[in-house]
Amino acid sequence: MRLTSFADYGLRLLMRMASAPDRPFSTADFAQEFGLSRHHLTKIVQRLAKGGVLETQRGGGGGALLVRAPGDIHLGEIVRLLEDGHVLVECLGADGGDCSIDGQCRLKARLRHAEHAFLADLDRSTLADIALPEPASLSLSA
Repeated sequence: MRLTSFADYGLRLLMRMASAPDRPFSTADFAQEFGLSRHHLTKIVQRLAKGGVLETQRGGGGGALLVRAPGDIHLGEIVRLLEDGHVLVECLGADGGDCSIDGQCRLKARLRHAEHAFLADLDRSTLADIALPEPASLSLSA
């Protein structure tokens, strides 16, 4: 399974947030550290906030904070949230796609099973398991 860059970047920013869970992070912080577009990161933060993983505050001293402890946030939950609407192959989508061998295909069930197994494996790990070490610049400024 290949994750979209949206999920990849979302996991990266959550890994950083897990290193200092009580510190608010701005999209500017992430853009600078990871060399990514603030606009793209804003969309990711909004999706994570809408999904109940982050809370956000605007203004000075604002930013994004984890809603739960990193050990209570499972990776499968994050990937499902960030990959919502993206399917492994077209025929696994809600509308089934346009498949000329539908009804005869033996691959579809195996792909669905593999996708479930992939997410189930991620459900066994939490954000705390993959937290990045806190950079010296963060620990000095906090």
